Amino acid sequence: MTVLGVDIGTSSGKGVLVGEDGTVLRTATRPHTVSRPTPGHVEMDARVWWDEFVSLAHELLAPGTDVDAVGVSGMGPCVALADETDNPLHPAILYGVDTRATAQIARLDAELGRDAVLRRCGSLLSTQAVGPKIAWLAEHRPDVAARARRLYMPSSYLVNRLTGRYVLDHHSASQSVPLYDSTAQDWYRPWARRIAPDLELPSLHWPGDIAGHVTADAAAATGLPVGIPVVTGTIDAWSEALSVGAQHTGDLMLMYGSTMFLINTVSERLLVPELWSTVGALPGTRSLAGGMATSGVITDWLRDLLGEGDADALLAEAEASGAGARGLLMLPYFAGERTPVADPDARGVIAGLTVEHARGDLYRAALEATAFGVRHNVEAMRAAGADIRRVVAVGGGTRGGLWTRIVSDVTGLEQEIRTVTLGASYGAAFLAASAIGETDIDDWNPVRERVTPDARPRSRYDDLYDLYLRLYPATRDIGHALARHQRATAKAPPA
Repeated sequence: MTVLGVDIGTSSGKGVLVGEDGTVLRTATRPHTVSRPTPGHVEMDARVWWDEFVSLAHELLAPGTDVDAVGVSGMGPCVALADETDNPLHPAILYGVDTRATAQIARLDAELGRDAVLRRCGSLLSTQAVGPKIAWLAEHRPDVAARARRLYMPSSYLVNRLTGRYVLDHHSASQSVPLYDSTAQDWYRPWARRIAPDLELPSLHWPGDIAGHVTADAAAATGLPVGIPVVTGTIDAWSEALSVGAQHTGDLMLMYGSTMFLINTVSERLLVPELWSTVGALPGTRSLAGGMATSGVITDWLRDLLGEGDADALLAEAEASGAGARGLLMLPYFAGERTPVADPDARGVIAGLTVEHARGDLYRAALEATAFGVRHNVEAMRAAGADIRRVVAVGGGTRGGLWTRIVSDVTGLEQEIRTVTLGASYGAAFLAASAIGETDIDDWNPVRERVTPDARPRSRYDDLYDLYLRLYPATRDIGHALARHQRATAKAPPA
């Protein structure tokens, strides 16, 4: 048995070919950039998702390669509206990093009631929510709304191109606030009709369900065999959690990527305004989740700004800087912030700068800022009643060791790192394999190492964390004023 897994992420598309025992046979990556046409707008052409899938498939499928099933995942929740022929009508609006729909969030809160939305959907309306972004398109692009008949995210768009089926997984739907009832685990049609009356809602399946089979047209484009099964797939962070076995009650996954994502598997639905309560990736499971708007994005930005293409060089300088970055403290709100702050107009802050500081200090401060953000989310989860028993780390940021060590030192949490840290594409492959046979992720992907917290810098980090919590409210009004100035001076988005 050989399976193909493909994930469309924020900064790249990734594919992996995996053997029956979980062995990675081949990998391939297609870097891409998202479009930021104006402050708060983060978009991507949905057609690129399919183009990358086709390209990845051709690279991974050497002549004579047998593939038995396909798994997919992708960033989300996203809003890509298409017409009745599945032709995308506008650039896809990305997940919570796109903050354009603040006015629509306020309006829908007033119309539907914040408490009613929380009770029915499990999460409040936020920049992560799908409904306000559809409402934004209705107000600002009525031509698109008038022609729109279908809603896609990266994983569901790939499934459609591969199989012709129009489906979405339950987990992605549960992040489509306020269109989905998380108790009934079905679309809530009264609110869906209110926001998007002409939209045909996709049929709902679990991420590991077989959505359909590769069509002749898709086979001709990709090189895949006609008729092999394609699983429904899901949002990348939940696929990442599956890839490292973080699927049992009490498990917390930390995803080190362009953004930082946290998923705690819980035994019951926990409703807390500062976080997201969703259905899980597997039937019968539920999640309490949080997400930072930036993490790896900041370190990438710093590397570009400093003209240093060698990440290892900056990591070495950050290591030498030492705990506390020689008195620097950063707020990582460079694209607003998602949880637990829920402030799209929050802005990044670097406090304590002097002419004595070097680039390694800045890089260290960025890594520590994301660690403080993780601690902030973990404390919010525990306050909501979450039971965190085991932490599993995954993603590109787990390589090199320094970042994960800083997070453990700041939070006091031990982290487990599995042998394969490819993330969502590997999780998509695992779902595909599970759909056609017996698989066990612990056999596929055993534990490689454990990152244990060092008690020596804990006191310093506790002091800095207290300052971190105080820095946001102390600078919030200034950040909001600057966000307004940024919007006023930016170019209008293209028509």
